[in-house]
Amino acid sequence: MGEDPNDARPEHAPPKLDLNKPGPGDEPPAGSGETVMIRPARGGTPRDATPADAVPAPAPPRDATPADAAPAPAPPRDAVPADAVPAPAPPRDAVPADALPVPAPPRDATPADAVPAEAAPSDAAPQDPAPPQATPTGSFRLPAPAPGAGGPAPWEAPPQNGGSTGTAASAAPAGSFGPADSSGSGFGPADSSGSGFGPADSSGTSGSGFGPPPGGFGGGFGAGAGGPYGHGQAPAAAPGWAGAGTLPPPPSAPPGFGPGGGGGQGESRPLQAVAVGLLNLSCLGLGYVLLRQWIGAAVCWAATAALLLLALPADADGVPLGVLVGYGVVLLAAAADGARRGLRATLSAGAAARRLVLPLALVLLAVPAGGAVAYGSARDEAREEAFQQSLLARLATADALVKAREGVRFDLAESDYTTALDTYEKLALDHPGSRAAKLVPERLDAYVTSVSKPYADKKYCEAVDPLKHLRELPDTLDAKVLGNRADGFDEPLAQSLYECGAGELRREATKPAHEAFTELATTFPESVYVGQTEKLVGDGLRNAAAPLSDGSAPDPCGTTEEVRTQRSDVAALKGYDLSGPVGDAARAIQKGVFSCGTKQFRDEEYSDAVKTMDQYAKDYPKSPQTAHARTISIAAQIADHEPAAGKKLPPSTVPGGSRMPMVVSNDGKDSVELLYTGPVTGKITLKACGSCTNYGGIREAVDPDAKPCGGSSSKYPKATLQLPAGTYYFLQRRTGSLSSAGETKDSKAVIEPGYTYTNCLYVTSQF
Repeated sequence: MGEDPNDARPEHAPPKLDLNKPGPGDEPPAGSGETVMIRPARGGTPRDATPADAVPAPAPPRDATPADAAPAPAPPRDAVPADAVPAPAPPRDAVPADALPVPAPPRDATPADAVPAEAAPSDAAPQDPAPPQATPTGSFRLPAPAPGAGGPAPWEAPPQNGGSTGTAASAAPAGSFGPADSSGSGFGPADSSGSGFGPADSSGTSGSGFGPPPGGFGGGFGAGAGGPYGHGQAPAAAPGWAGAGTLPPPPSAPPGFGPGGGGGQGESRPLQAVAVGLLNLSCLGLGYVLLRQWIGAAVCWAATAALLLLALPADADGVPLGVLVGYGVVLLAAAADGARRGLRATLSAGAAARRLVLPLALVLLAVPAGGAVAYGSARDEAREEAFQQSLLARLATADALVKAREGVRFDLAESDYTTALDTYEKLALDHPGSRAAKLVPERLDAYVTSVSKPYADKKYCEAVDPLKHLRELPDTLDAKVLGNRADGFDEPLAQSLYECGAGELRREATKPAHEAFTELATTFPESVYVGQTEKLVGDGLRNAAAPLSDGSAPDPCGTTEEVRTQRSDVAALKGYDLSGPVGDAARAIQKGVFSCGTKQFRDEEYSDAVKTMDQYAKDYPKSPQTAHARTISIAAQIADHEPAAGKKLPPSTVPGGSRMPMVVSNDGKDSVELLYTGPVTGKITLKACGSCTNYGGIREAVDPDAKPCGGSSSKYPKATLQLPAGTYYFLQRRTGSLSSAGETKDSKAVIEPGYTYTNCLYVTSQF
């Protein structure tokens, strides 16, 4: 059966044969000289190729030994004698007693003077046929065809150049260890016929065979051509090989060993080595798989699995540098080792599959590259997620500050509110695409709701500061972040200021109320709440002054002071038109002051009544009640010394009827003020009498008859009073020298109609 030249490896290893001891039944049938061939070496002409013009020598019968055969001297290796006669082949194991072994020359050397050993006698007893011989290449040489078998065997090459098959040349002497003779038998260099295993001759016309394997087989196998299993006969070449009688060339190196041929010493294949190395770089150990090096593949798998366990799921810190370096070392070592093993390995895959290995290896490099890219992307995503979480944590911290300060007085919570706003602004501006930044608008809405909660709860005074803060946000917060959230706080703030002021007014806290109103008119002068404030404040002031106006105030003095204060505060409000209520209050206050003085007089609070009425007369000199206020003040001064004078409030009008004159003279050296009250009230002041002296004391001792105003009437300063009839109370008050200053003296007089009265004012002393 023909063999595939692409793979001539025997399916099973040949049995180990003992070439010296043939077993029974080992003799092949005559004419079956089959040769099992191996793949020829790549490139070049096979060593045993037979030139086209070579004529093979006729093959003699394997057991024919010519009686007259004589050993011929061995010609040079490249010379082929025309008359070469092969020596008869002795039995394989017959060695004549006188035979001397000739040392075997080197495989390629043929000494010029080589003399073959003597051939064994032709009548030597034949030995048992030897079994087929194993060639150095691992094939087996089978016996040559019997003589006269006719044409070539099916495995022999047809005759070339008109040649015919026949017997081989003369055989070499039996037992020879020297070079083969001209017949080409033995293991020496091939002769000119092309038989044997020697190297090709220099002429290129003979189909030379193979020499002995390294180390040689010794001379024990150099039987002549006549032996039945001798090795001197070159078998015919199988079809497909160049030249008849030759064997296929040996491989360039021994076959590989181990799974996939990973340890072979075959032909160097750099591209294959590169492919295997690249396959190992794919992180999957595919180079080892291709070579069937399962341990190496398992190491690669384990390293990759360990890396995946450490790396997945990807986190922000990534894989430790030491792990990456270690894994890289493993990959590089696997690639280098795979390249080394794949350099001379014989792959079990077909030629078409082998051609795909390198492209596949290059493509599979995308596995680690793609894995690195994917992991880098996953790590970046993990880092981005960690960063996003950190931003969300900052957002949550700001939210917690706002939530914790909800309901707290704004001046105590303002610093935390400012911190939260700063966080919101930085998140929105510094990280605009982050998830936290996208939540900032929602958080700002919640912030506004939380800060303005007092307004929603109608706690207007508490809402003023938070609303002012929210209204001022455009000055502190970026407009892109804030948006239009601050636009809606004008009206709530105006309302809060108004409601707060109104509430304070109801609590009679005029000062904080007016502070709120002033801020309202200053901040929102066009607000409707300004008009409402004018009405509220004006009505309040009018209502407060009403009891003074109608005289119904139970305590005109206290009410007057309250209205005076309220009027002053209202008059101080800027931005309001409150002139009407303020004027009404002023008139009410005037009435209140007079009412206060009269009440004090009736309540016998004469000194207070004097002060009140004097102030009234000073503040309102043009008032129609000013004269009456003065009379009340005079009466109060007299009543303070003579209570009876205060039993009746001086009349506001002058009584009619007749009046009696009363001439009042000053007999004192100091000026004197005389106050009187009765049906009419008034006072006069008399100048000092320069020549007058005090009465009593020394003067009374010197002039016991001296009487006040006893001298010439022209001497004394005088004043005449026209008094209606009635009871009058007088009070003289000296205001001159130190000796008489502050001296007072009250008196009483009844004025009757039809009389003229005199009243002398003098001073008494102990000196």
